[in-house]
Amino acid sequence: MNEIETNAPDSALLEILVCPVTRTSLRYDAATHELISDAAKLAYPIRDGIPIMLPEEARSLDA
Repeated sequence: MNEIETNAPDSALLEILVCPVTRTSLRYDAATHELISDAAKLAYPIRDGIPIMLPEEARSLDA
């Protein structure tokens, strides 16, 4: 397995995590290793296997 697959969040964890801004579900983007909130247009980083669910740490998806 490559590093991104190895560090992918557990599917059970993804089922319970929600965006702290909108309280909507998240999707995992393996290419950027982030959790994406389509509703908030934010990408939450995953560092050392830990999702960083702080809005101030999220990257905006707006161009």
